[in-house]
Amino acid sequence: MRDIVILGSTGSIGRQALDIVDMHPGRFRVTGLTAHSNDLLFVEQVKKYRPLMAGLTGKSISPPSGTDFCQWHFGPSALEVASSQVPCDDVLVAVVGMIGLGSVLNARKTGKRVLLANKEALVAGGQLVKDLCPDDPQNPALLPVDSEHSAIYQCLMGAKAKCFRRIILTASGGPFMAWSADRIAHATLDEALSHPTWRMGEKITIDSASMFNKALEIIEAKWLFDATPGQIQVLVHPSSIVHSMVEFADGALLAQMGLPDMRVPIAFAMAYPERITTGVRPMAPEDFSNLRFEKPDFERFPALRLAYEALSAGGAACCVLNAANEIAVNGYLHHAIRFGQIARVVEETLAALGPMPADTLEAILDADRRSREKSREIINQISKEDI
Repeated sequence: MRDIVILGSTGSIGRQALDIVDMHPGRFRVTGLTAHSNDLLFVEQVKKYRPLMAGLTGKSISPPSGTDFCQWHFGPSALEVASSQVPCDDVLVAVVGMIGLGSVLNARKTGKRVLLANKEALVAGGQLVKDLCPDDPQNPALLPVDSEHSAIYQCLMGAKAKCFRRIILTASGGPFMAWSADRIAHATLDEALSHPTWRMGEKITIDSASMFNKALEIIEAKWLFDATPGQIQVLVHPSSIVHSMVEFADGALLAQMGLPDMRVPIAFAMAYPERITTGVRPMAPEDFSNLRFEKPDFERFPALRLAYEALSAGGAACCVLNAANEIAVNGYLHHAIRFGQIARVVEETLAALGPMPADTLEAILDADRRSREKSREIINQISKEDI
């Protein structure tokens, strides 16, 4: 039996991880749960799974009756307690935002295996995370939960280090792949939130529409697989059956395929190195009928260009990109800017701040803070221009 702490248990990834726990009684024991503010669902989860610790990061409530079997914590410090002090084998980091970086570092410093479903940790603090994750294929310190990176990890299993020629990240393309640049620029919120394949939270759905999710995944792949920017490519694959591919030095190409259901990569990480059932139906012949691929358009989707530029710039540039995108997406969700102005906010923030170090957690947090401040200034300026 493996003991697991789930950070972000009321979100999409957290709920599906608990589905896997339910499917395999006796295999997993939940020792810690945290959520942000969905206290009604969270209390239900706490009563069902009876963890040693429960934490709400976004609000405080009176510990509900019938939950005296666990310790309650409130505020951001709940994540620190859950990731470093609760006894467990694995910590599933499924929280959104920079707050996930501290959780990953805390978990690794206390010897826990990290199941990573948080993009920001590697994008902003890749070197810090990498330094705490020794390269041991038999006992990995970190396993990716994103479907694309899980696919690459599976393709590389058993391969010798650095024997690949390139990594090919697939992208569904989101809802705007056939749209003109002008139409994309003026996309409504309802249109941007209508993803054709996946069901996700608001922020990641907007990121998928703008392809900033793929931009972040390019950066993550650099750290996860020790790849150069030139070894990481993106192909648009609307049906989301091929989750990613690896081309090796001898010309062989391995692809990981499956129905677009996050329970598969979640279960892979939770049960590694074993394979367990997930409740996902077997693939049918018709599922293979549309394996279409095409190159992404960097003009209509500048997020991809910005990712490669940030990687080339080094330092805290990737941290700046991530923070600026978070603020820009929030601005779009609150109707402060248009969809097409998300990338503008990111690009102008990168240009305004210039080189900054990223060699310590303090430096990264400072770069993140400065990026958010500058992004808000740029959004305010854009809002004035549009009046």
